[in-house]
Amino acid sequence: MLIEINPDNPQQRLIRKVSEVLKKDGIIAYPTDTYYGIGCDIMNKKAIEKIYLLKQRDKNRPFSFICSGLKNISDYAKVSNYAYKTMRRLLPGPYTFILEGSKLVPKIMLTNRKTAGIRVPNNKICLALVEEIGNPIISTSATMPDGAVFDNPSLIHDHFGSRIDIVIDGGPVPGQPSSVVSLIDDIPEIIRKGIGDTTLL
Repeated sequence: MLIEINPDNPQQRLIRKVSEVLKKDGIIAYPTDTYYGIGCDIMNKKAIEKIYLLKQRDKNRPFSFICSGLKNISDYAKVSNYAYKTMRRLLPGPYTFILEGSKLVPKIMLTNRKTAGIRVPNNKICLALVEEIGNPIISTSATMPDGAVFDNPSLIHDHFGSRIDIVIDGGPVPGQPSSVVSLIDDIPEIIRKGIGDTTLL
């Protein structure tokens, strides 16, 4: 199912409709401030398994996930004063921060070092979904098997068909990756340069 949601003022009834699908093991495609993402409720193991199959991805490579804001991040990660100040300056925005995960994060979502990739995109649709379901949402880019990224929601819908329950058309997105920054031990380490300005760290 392909549904249009207003990126500037997401319609609450449509956000609710999508969140009901997420609560029933559903998988969705949705806009962020980088790519269109594919995701599910982080607490839904069955749906997470489906995304690993869909992406043909090794289970040793956890997905990052989206929180609704700094307060939400502190539930799912250990946030030092330094990390808090850094993220407060840069979020919401096109960054993925690597932090030590808390006990709330399912094991499948943590690396061997117990770290997690956490995002707060500058996109009202995905933040409204996280607020509505009350849990973070997995974030992995909507790509073809060869790694090419879909930049159009209707192409995602056509390619994946019924393997994705809802594709949200939230308008155009930049189509470039986030900057990945580790804040482990309060030492900022740039793991990938993306569209988030890393000179601000």
